[in-house]
Amino acid sequence: MRPSSPVRCCRRTGSPSRPASSRCGTASRCRRAVQSDQPVTGAPYWNHNVHYHRTVLAAVPSGCRTALDVGCGDGLLAGRLAARAQRVTGVDRSPEMIRQARARQAGNGQPRNVTYVEADYLDGASLPACAYDFVSAVAVVHHARFGDAINALTRLVAPGGRLIAVGLAYNHTPLDRVISGCGLPASLLCARLRGGKHDPVGMPVEDPPMHWSEVRGAVRLLLPGCRFRRRLLWRYTVVWDKTQNGGS
Repeated sequence: MRPSSPVRCCRRTGSPSRPASSRCGTASRCRRAVQSDQPVTGAPYWNHNVHYHRTVLAAVPSGCRTALDVGCGDGLLAGRLAARAQRVTGVDRSPEMIRQARARQAGNGQPRNVTYVEADYLDGASLPACAYDFVSAVAVVHHARFGDAINALTRLVAPGGRLIAVGLAYNHTPLDRVISGCGLPASLLCARLRGGKHDPVGMPVEDPPMHWSEVRGAVRLLLPGCRFRRRLLWRYTVVWDKTQNGGS
């Protein structure tokens, strides 16, 4: 799992002043952001990545047999996926993150249908191709070249399966900065309600190398038919379905 802080990952994010009408709209979006997080219960901590676990879980197709969480970090999301898939694999190239994930599984009664593997998803030999009905990648893609990351992830999805990526981008235009500024009140409110914002100890961090328009254009080129959405708390989501014959 990857970084969640807008200071480290999206350090270009600002919070410009806005007219009263804009502030009213922001307040409404804040309430929706908080409400969207409420159904996700039992999390030991909150951050901007954890905030969108609910979105990931909602994307799991019914009857899912095999799920893969790429960049699983301390295993929080993989443990949640276990209730929606028959078998779950969490993979991370960080030995420390895999150690924490296995410790979480041993210590809190996490379902035993979850297996943790220390491997790099970019290495074609480390994970079987076309083997997973559902693949999630939260704050992972920006740690590699975008095209390489997307190609590696789609290779893992089984025919008829689904990929969801939650990613980061940086601000490039004045509009980007205004949109990102709208997320600040929601972030502060959510953090206050959740007891602060916390990340797993030792989690690798990296600034995103692409801005919002670049990411949007790249995913539409590489994942035709995908559903791209820019989210309030400095993230985007991409959902892509592989056809039964292996295409999009």
